[in-house]
Amino acid sequence: SSDSSDGKPPNPVDFNFMVPKKEISMVPDMGKWKRSQAYADYIGFILTLNEGVKGKKLTCEYQVSETVEKLLAMLGTLDRWIDETPPVDQPSRFGNKAYRTWYAKLDQEAEALVTAVLPSERHDAAPEIAVYLKESVGNSTRIDYGTGHEAAFAAFLCCLCKVGALRMEDQLAIIFKVFDKYLQVMRKLQKTYRMEPAGSQGVWGLDDFQFLPFIWGSSQLIDHPTLEPRHFVEEKVVNEYHQDYMFLECIKFINEMKTGPFAEHSNQLWNISAVPSWSKVNQGLVRMYKAECLEKFPVIQHFKFGSLLSIQPVKP
Repeated sequence: SSDSSDGKPPNPVDFNFMVPKKEISMVPDMGKWKRSQAYADYIGFILTLNEGVKGKKLTCEYQVSETVEKLLAMLGTLDRWIDETPPVDQPSRFGNKAYRTWYAKLDQEAEALVTAVLPSERHDAAPEIAVYLKESVGNSTRIDYGTGHEAAFAAFLCCLCKVGALRMEDQLAIIFKVFDKYLQVMRKLQKTYRMEPAGSQGVWGLDDFQFLPFIWGSSQLIDHPTLEPRHFVEEKVVNEYHQDYMFLECIKFINEMKTGPFAEHSNQLWNISAVPSWSKVNQGLVRMYKAECLEKFPVIQHFKFGSLLSIQPVKP
């Protein structure tokens, strides 16, 4: 009912929360995904944030809400668990099995972690939203991580917006604080447990592990007075500016992890450095993200759908 005389604001939307499940099991199902409410909500979320960070530095001023603080504490917990779960001695260099121990802890605690982030009147959403958190840190069977896991974290944040835990004014903090901290924890996981890239296209992919920070990071650099795309392959520039720009943070991590000429180990990014403007880079990356991640069956077959990110077709 619309009667809000009890002093509580009416819930904008009532959801019948459910545990999300896979819906895309064969290539022909991809049409269902692209017509779904989930796809529209997800891409809308990515593009809204893309617009929000345009021309802004990581170090700029923005508000940090209680929910953002709680999310940072939650990611801090995941970080601490890595320290408490050192890699084990094993014959193979990659895919350290200690990751499974770390993951088992998250699997067990995810619902409680999400409950702690949600406002009390929304605790009933925790079982649904926790699924996306668990999906966002890599696969514990294969000990790999890729853009599908990254997409699950964006979906997790999108769900928190849909239930009103995060709001419009949290936009900058969502990327500059929460997503940035998520990236730091993922890099630590990737390094500590020597995770494999999931479904990597090798040298033809943009990056072994991430995609979204390149989109949002290139938006940050739009209309920069001096930095042009050609500059990001210069180590001096990266070292000087990486605290301010997510894109350069990503390049710095690649430079730390890979040896040899940049043009060889990161061919796609090398090509991007030849694009004349950051707005062109940004548009190109959005197109590439849709084509290489959101329209690829091997990525989307793992995506889960519930009441918040629904497989139902968009209402006309």
